[in-house]
Amino acid sequence: MTHLLDPTAGAGSTRDGLDAWRELTAEQQPTWPDRQLLKETIDTLTSVPPIVQPHECDVLRERLAGVARGEAFLLQGGDCAETFDANTAEGIRGKVRTLLQMAIVLTYGASLPVVKVGRMAGQYAKPRSADIETTTGLPSYRGDAVNELHGERTPDPRRLVRAYANSAAALNFMRAMATDGSADLEKVHDWNTAFVASSPLGHKYEELATDIERALAFMKACGLDISSMPATHGVELYSSHEALLLDYERALTRYDDTGTRAYGLSGHLLWVGERTRQLDGAHIDLLSRLSNPIGLKIGPSTTPEEALALIDRLDPSHVPGRLTIISRMGAGRVRDVLPAIVEHVTDRRGPGSVIWCCDPMHGNTRETANGYKTRHFDDVMDEVRGFFEVHASLGTHPGGVHVELTGDEVTECLGGAHQLTDEDLAGRYETACDPRLNNGQSLELAFLVAEMLQRR
Repeated sequence: MTHLLDPTAGAGSTRDGLDAWRELTAEQQPTWPDRQLLKETIDTLTSVPPIVQPHECDVLRERLAGVARGEAFLLQGGDCAETFDANTAEGIRGKVRTLLQMAIVLTYGASLPVVKVGRMAGQYAKPRSADIETTTGLPSYRGDAVNELHGERTPDPRRLVRAYANSAAALNFMRAMATDGSADLEKVHDWNTAFVASSPLGHKYEELATDIERALAFMKACGLDISSMPATHGVELYSSHEALLLDYERALTRYDDTGTRAYGLSGHLLWVGERTRQLDGAHIDLLSRLSNPIGLKIGPSTTPEEALALIDRLDPSHVPGRLTIISRMGAGRVRDVLPAIVEHVTDRRGPGSVIWCCDPMHGNTRETANGYKTRHFDDVMDEVRGFFEVHASLGTHPGGVHVELTGDEVTECLGGAHQLTDEDLAGRYETACDPRLNNGQSLELAFLVAEMLQRR
């Protein structure tokens, strides 16, 4: 839905124009049936502790500045739409381990540090193309933060508090995994048992893991203290989600200790989606006033002039690491549309002014004859290849990939090493919204990206 938002929906300061977005048009906002209940919910969220801290956002921005300079690579991945029921220790562990496995392949396959950002701990809202589903006549499912997937789907603002609680719990578990030894390189073989046993590419990962273990053993034998190596014991792991529900994001906005810089503390990195990136819209206005690292999704309809105007609005001061442009062109369009955008932005703002990241998922979605929404792994791979080809031709840095994935061996995307077909989709089709790469397909993609990074 498109709304002119109610300025009385929630409490909060209006200094520095932080609430100017309330007077602007906001796309993709739910139609909340009980405005008083919404106000009470937002007032509650305004008073709770934030999920992340400003200094963590600043550290991520510093890491992303290295990506913009071509010194590192951004790996961003996780669920299409997180659900409350699936927010379990096992589910989180599987996604984190998949990210870590991919990062190992990229780091040691391409000799490049990897900035790891989960599409997790906050991805509880989804934009939709229509308010009513044509097949069921029900209101569209807009994510667990808004309504139930199975039920009458009436938007309930109390679900925003559940989204907050689930996000905080998920991030707490992610932090624990990042620091409790679960992510130690010395345990790299423990991460890959299922993949090695089931995937034709398992032997490649096994060889890589063995090489890492040999290197660590050699350093120990030489008397080196490997515990001081940042990637050996523990990792940095950040959270991100689409900043879609503006009342929720504003309620979790806080100022830093100086009282001068506002941060959206629902997550470390927040992005604006393709459907909500109107230059004069509420989403761009609010995120332009936050000090977080920001992402911006752009699709094949984006012109070079539009891209530059949005970039200038979101990052007028050219802050290193501030802005990540996430292109989602589709395999058939990336080679035609992306070059002009990258060239125009680079000419006007200089090289390294933004991070260029590829989302090879959303532009390659299609429906099968038996009614499943899916993506073919070959299309995903081809868009990534096209993304790298564009940057190679322009001499710019292909800074990252943004993928929807799970740690489970679901059957939601066609192809891959196991050559999943239309008939296989029904086997384990478990997503709440869009199809995700399974663990094996995610690692196949990581090996492809590593090979392309080697050829830079």
